[in-house]
Order: sequence, then C-alpha cells, then structure tokens
Amino acid sequence: MSITHGGWLVAKVLKREGVEVVFTLSGGHIAAIYDGCLREGIRVVDTRHEQAAVHAAEGWAKCTRRPGVALLTAGPGVTDGVTGVANAYLAGSPVLIIGGAAPLSLWDRGALQEMNQIDLLRPITKWARTVHETGRIPEYVATAFRQMLNGKPGPVFLEIPMDVLNNLADTDNVTDPGEPSSYRPAGPVQPTPDQIERAAALLEQAERPVIMAGSAVWWCEASEALRELAERIQAPVYLNGAGRGCLPPTHPLFFSASRRKALEGADTILAIGTRMDFRLNHGRPPLIPAEARLIWFDLAGEDIGVNRGAEVGLVGDVGIAMRQVAAACKAYSGERAWLRFVRQEETKAWERDAPALNSDAVPIHPMRLCKEIRDFIDEETTVIGDGGDIVSYGGRVINVYRPGYWLDAGPMGTLGTGTGFAMAAQLARPGKRVLILHGDGAFGLNGMEFESMVRHKLPVVSVIGNDGAWGQIKHPQKALIGHATAAELAPGIRYDKMVEALGGYGELVERPEEIRPALERAFASGLPACINVLIDPDKPYSRSTNVAV
Repeated sequence: MSITHGGWLVAKVLKREGVEVVFTLSGGHIAAIYDGCLREGIRVVDTRHEQAAVHAAEGWAKCTRRPGVALLTAGPGVTDGVTGVANAYLAGSPVLIIGGAAPLSLWDRGALQEMNQIDLLRPITKWARTVHETGRIPEYVATAFRQMLNGKPGPVFLEIPMDVLNNLADTDNVTDPGEPSSYRPAGPVQPTPDQIERAAALLEQAERPVIMAGSAVWWCEASEALRELAERIQAPVYLNGAGRGCLPPTHPLFFSASRRKALEGADTILAIGTRMDFRLNHGRPPLIPAEARLIWFDLAGEDIGVNRGAEVGLVGDVGIAMRQVAAACKAYSGERAWLRFVRQEETKAWERDAPALNSDAVPIHPMRLCKEIRDFIDEETTVIGDGGDIVSYGGRVINVYRPGYWLDAGPMGTLGTGTGFAMAAQLARPGKRVLILHGDGAFGLNGMEFESMVRHKLPVVSVIGNDGAWGQIKHPQKALIGHATAAELAPGIRYDKMVEALGGYGELVERPEEIRPALERAFASGLPACINVLIDPDKPYSRSTNVAV
C-alpha cells in the first residue's frame, strides 16, 4: 500500500501519456499538481497570463501532434484562459485544460474564486467534467485524453476541486485506467469502398482539378499521401492553416499566388481537411463555381457539407483516404493544359507583386519586410503569424518547407497567440529558429511573455510590422465611413526597448536594407528578441472575402 495525493495522481497519468511539459500561471488551487509534475519529471513552464498558457499548450500540440496541457487556477485563472480554449476549439487542436476549483466542502458557501466553470467551458470544449473523488482522478484524466483524441481532435476541460487534489488516496483503491493503449481508440476511421469508388470516378472525368488542403493533413501525418495523390491526378495544390508546409514550395505542383484563378476555373475541387468558411467565401461563387464538383475529405462527418454540398464526402483519416483514392485512379500521363494555365497565372501574380517585394521605399513596404523574412529563414525555422494585415502579407509571401512549421491562430483569428505558440515551438524544437511575425497590435496583447521567455531561456525572435494602427480595422472603416474610430495606436512605439528592459535583445529598423542584418543580429544574440520594423501605414492588405462575415 502507498499513499499519494491527488496532484501526484494527475501527474502520474500525464507522464504515462507522454506529457513532457505543462503550461500554467501560478495558482494555489492547483499547487498539488505542480508537486506531482516535479516528482514525475514533467517540466512546468509558467507564463504571465493564463491566455498565453493555453496558447502555449495549443502551440505544443501544433508542433508535436501530441496533446498540450494547461493548468489553470480557479476563477479568474480559468476565465483568463477561455479565449485560448475557444481558439483551440475552432482550430481542432487537442489541448487538455485542468482547472482548479474551490474545495467541494465550500461549494455554494462563497469560497474564494468559486464560480460555475463547467457551464462556461462546455460550449467550447469536446468534453467537460468535474472530479469529485481523489481516487477517481486517474480514470478522469485518462478519459480526458480519450475524448480529446477520438475522431476530430479538440480541447477538453477537467475541473478538480482543491480538496480533491490535496486529499490523500491509497493507491490500492485508486481506479487505474491502465496503459493508454488500453483505453485509446483501436485505429483510425476509414472511408467506405463506395466513397472511394465515387471519388475516383469523378476524378477520371475531371479536366481542371484543384486540391485545397488544410489542417487535417497535418493532424493525420498525411503529407506524403497528399503528394502521391497530387502527382497521380496532376492537380495544383494550395494549402491553408496547418496544411502549410505539407507540400514544400519547391514541388512543381505547389502553388500559392494563383489560388483565386485556379478555384474560379476548376471543374473539380478536392477539399482536404479544410472548411468552406470565410477563407473560401463559404463555398460560394465567384470563388467556388456553382457547377464545380466537390470531393470533400475530413476527419469528422459533421464538417462535410457545411455551406456547400459535396458530390462525395470521405469521412475518416485523410491520409488513408487520399492513398486509397490515388490507388483507385488512373495515373494522368503528361502535363495537363490546365496546369500550364495555372502556372502562367502564378507567374503573372508574382510579376505583379515584384515592385512591392523589391521596394526600397521608406517607410518600409510590408511586402518587402515579408520578402526579407522569406529569404532569411531556413527549412528548420518555425514561423508564427500573429496579426492582421501583416500576417496576411506574410501568408502570401512566406512559405515553409515542413509540415507543422507554420503556426497561426486558425479560424478564430485570435490576436495574441504568437508568444505562447512560440514558447511551445522553442521547447519542442530546441536549438532551432523560431520567428514570430507580429502586428504591433497583436504584440501588445501578450508581449509581456518575453519576460517568461527570458526566464525560461527561450530565444524566440519577434519581427513586428509596426504601422501604428489596428490596420485590418482602420482601413475598412475609412473606406466605408470616411474615418476610423478606436483603430489608431501611437506611431513608432519602441517595443524593442520594452523587450530589452525585460532582459532580451531589441532593435529598431526604419530602412529596408537594415532588415536582414537586424535578423542576423537578433538570432545571434541567443536571447528572446524584438525587431521593431516601421512599415508604411498606408499599405493595407487587399481582401477579396469579407473577414467579418
């Protein structure tokens, strides 16, 4: 017989699940879990805001394909983390949030930070429960992992009151869920043979196919399957979300600048793990032709057919589905005339962008900033986009070479994710470069996390496109109503000085030729760093879809 406290029981299951690091902001309600993590050799990384802790947990999942874990103290600790949970929910990221709570013995008696947390978290999680008995903690933590990873991944919330965590339990009487293999799903879901045959038949008839691939390709480790299918049917490939990097930009079927022309001209569209949301005009013309046939691959059946019906929906692991469809199709020989057309459109688009990409103007054109970043990074650099217009420019210009090496907020569009994502990326990939492309507004939301990076020795580099405004809001306001309200920031704020004051490296950049040397110095410093680049405030990103719809 041995006696163990509840926090140690939590840590034992986390360790068994392969958890290496947890993210938190110090809180008394969950102190017992910290003790358990130290006993089990799990690293505890503390942040300056619980939102950043949850973002870091999601960033860990995005970089490793393994669940991220955030520990939040009761009341304001949990509420501070809600935005991070919502972001993970819309992005389909597997994150376990363990929330402290007032002692059970004091519920409904006005205990410190007592509130109904479960009802708050239930709409933005796959599963939310409270543990009432110390001996059942392992059972509930194991169930949380099962719920988080079964089918389409997503966040789960487990509330453990303070007395349940602090109480002692006889391990002989604890409910032991066993090894993870005993309670995880047996294997991935696969589409039916009929679905595969129908998809292959449509592709046999296709003359102008286009592949639009997103985050499920990353979660299903399906980069190679994507390449095989694209080469089999000779279709241009466009990537979004966590799908970026799943086909390297050097591949002849990789395209980015011609997406609109390709989609508008397609007769068959393969939507692979991507939503028909605002990014694709909700699946409607003119971006998605009404007559185009849609073959939709996704992890969850409920995501197929939203906003736009599909001729065939393939539910399950998208890697398995792509390989099965590729095997059922005849290989297309030669190069399609359609591909030559798309390649011409790609070339034209880059020719149109060339003056901005190579501009020597002062203030700096945001396209020039993004080009300098693109030309500086290597294949092992993780790039994180956290902002509005500047990240739209970055997504257009900067390509990554590996899956999981571009991180952005996803459909929630949450500003402030960058520092948490970057901390996780640096922990997951020690010794490799991690770069955040920040808007100046986005930097302000969680910029204090540079103090966390200094303490934990995480040499992340932030490059701020500083236009002195919430540019994505300011310019549409001015276009619609002639003026901007609550959309201006003070111009030229020295965010670099702030990072220096927190113990990092900072540098102000005002001319385009200074960008590359500043990047080299920042990474060479070995410190968390900020390159504060003053960009032209009158160069908004031109959008063809309404981001507010």
